[in-house]
Amino acid sequence: MTGVTVRVADDPDDLEACFAVRKEVFVVEQQVPEDLEYDTYDAGAVHVLALREDGVPLGTGRLLTGAAAAAKNGGESGIGALGRLAVTRAARGLGVGASLVGAIEDAARARGLTAVDLHAQTHALGFYERLGYEAYGPEFPDAGIPHRAMRKSLR
Repeated sequence: MTGVTVRVADDPDDLEACFAVRKEVFVVEQQVPEDLEYDTYDAGAVHVLALREDGVPLGTGRLLTGAAAAAKNGGESGIGALGRLAVTRAARGLGVGASLVGAIEDAARARGLTAVDLHAQTHALGFYERLGYEAYGPEFPDAGIPHRAMRKSLR
């Protein structure tokens, strides 16, 4: 993917860009209430950011670890929780999402995690399956949108 940088968001400007992408995709496009989109997990999460070479933000995602991840994955330790993956409409289909997932998996490996869980919107199941994730459990609603739990081993 030429002309795109994916990195851990490590300063306030990066975090602001992450939240702006999430607002554009989830709050504006998908009409998720803003009070559901931003939560207490954001403060302790590892955020990743995809930027075009001119600095325009194209996508974001986050990794939860420890107790925050356990709250999302049924209490299992050693498993991270990937979430809030969002790619701007203009950048979809360019490989940005896969690059963000790869960066989150790298961050999980660097923290000694053995797997990554996520809650995928059902329309995105194929995307995650192509990246090695397997769905488990029943479909469930989150912010009024159907989801399935998925997991990928990092071993």
